[in-house]
Amino acid sequence: MHKQTIQYVIGGIFTLVIAMGIARFSYTVILPYMQETFEFSLATAGYLATSNYLGYLVGALVAGRLPIANKRIPFLQLALVISILTTAFMGIMNAILIWYILRFISGIMSAFIFVVIASLVLDQLASSRNMHLSGLFYSGVGTGIALSAIIVSPIHAIFQWNGTWIALALFCVVLFVLIIRFIKPIPPYEQHLVSQAIAPQKAPPKTWLKWLIIAYSLEGFGYIVTGTFIVSIAQESTSFHGDAAFVWFVVGVAAIPSCIVWSKLAQHYGYVRTLLISMLLQAFGIVLPAFTTNTLTLYASAFIFGATFMGITTVGTTLARHIVPINSHQIIGYLTAGYAFGQMIGPSIAGTIANVTNSYQYALIGAAAVVVLGALCLIGGVKYDRMAAPISK
Repeated sequence: MHKQTIQYVIGGIFTLVIAMGIARFSYTVILPYMQETFEFSLATAGYLATSNYLGYLVGALVAGRLPIANKRIPFLQLALVISILTTAFMGIMNAILIWYILRFISGIMSAFIFVVIASLVLDQLASSRNMHLSGLFYSGVGTGIALSAIIVSPIHAIFQWNGTWIALALFCVVLFVLIIRFIKPIPPYEQHLVSQAIAPQKAPPKTWLKWLIIAYSLEGFGYIVTGTFIVSIAQESTSFHGDAAFVWFVVGVAAIPSCIVWSKLAQHYGYVRTLLISMLLQAFGIVLPAFTTNTLTLYASAFIFGATFMGITTVGTTLARHIVPINSHQIIGYLTAGYAFGQMIGPSIAGTIANVTNSYQYALIGAAAVVVLGALCLIGGVKYDRMAAPISK
């Protein structure tokens, strides 16, 4: 395998650890500690999450529209610096209004980084005929989630919630240095290979892309309810016994191999069919704690959620690239924008419902129903799977 391909995959994993695992999702595991200190409501917690996802929507839209095909790496590095700074300042500032701004900026950077690094790595994998490694690249999100879940509680015990944010930012600085080393410009002759690289077999037509975007947007709306509140659900449950942060660790551990597994399944059984099944499975995991919040169901929900949410992203974005193989950052940007719009409104609605009913039950049931609806939107595309599934190496 080409040395540059290996470096791009490793650098891509580290990038996702920073932008997604820590800058975006560490909020979920730090949230209960912040609530204990400042005693803000469930609705406020949801609004803070929503500000981040609003930023994520803006970042995805910007990334899809900017003509940055030949300037992706410097833009990526700048976005990573800003992302790390917003993580650090979450621990330096104590005002909720400032947190709204920081989470918004962090969201912009997370989406921009995700779209750019995904296009860089997927283009490199396509040019070297190693698209089967896309699942390994996307495992960076699960790795970041698992790492944040492991280190947040010990760091919090020593430095409190604010020191935790700063420590995570310092960890990101170390990864950033390695990313600069691994993600370097592709030589002109290899850029030509990328422009010529297309899906091994015919993909669904571009006219079907709207159904993928709708399904992926509904997935964003539904999955984020569990992604935002599962640790708080465990923390507040009287029938859950154990460290609530460990629930998030289970999510991360399940997510790490899931991208590889779902990617392999998609290559064998077809991308649309695999996406549909993964979304139905996720809906089951989301709804489990709506009926009982004991230790077993929460761990099971966390595992199913972790095992599906990044797998869905892996299969969805790879499928989109098969449909539109040229200028992949644009189609990934638009797909991510729909996803971001869904997850922007999800936490606010769920947090408000939980606040009014004093329970997460109805929010979880609604989130699961939305994901099922998204899965149903994919049914019409299953007929294309025979053509869309690439030959597995």
